[in-house]
Amino acid sequence: MDNKKIIELVKKIRAEMGLGIMEIKSALEEANGDETKAKQILKEKGFKKAESKAERETHQGRVATYTHSTGKIGVMVELLCETDFVAKHEDFLALTKDLCLQVAAMNPETVEDLMKQEFIKDPSKTIDEMVKALISKFGENMKINRFARFEI
Repeated sequence: MDNKKIIELVKKIRAEMGLGIMEIKSALEEANGDETKAKQILKEKGFKKAESKAERETHQGRVATYTHSTGKIGVMVELLCETDFVAKHEDFLALTKDLCLQVAAMNPETVEDLMKQEFIKDPSKTIDEMVKALISKFGENMKINRFARFEI
């Protein structure tokens, strides 16, 4: 595989997954240039990295809210992380908003139920996979601590 093709694939995967260039290049080499296999390799490595961070304490984060346009459904979600730096990052904030939409639409009973659900905007991912992807990207532990859903 020529360097130009590798560079294009690295750019594409980096835009999608937000991972490091060398990490992506290594996965592409391991997958012999197969983009799908490389993404799977990166996903597996990300899950392992997320598991290694699971015991670290989370004392920072955000509380996000969402009110449906009808005003009859409201949601609050508390997403925790290790540092204030990550809590302010646009990807972290986007995840908190997506979690609010997920809770409003799917009405899970517990955090465990929420983690198992397919993401409403992209059913190819679960909420657990989305959180683990962000853990892998930032290298610090994150967890959905709690949520509340109100409906009239």
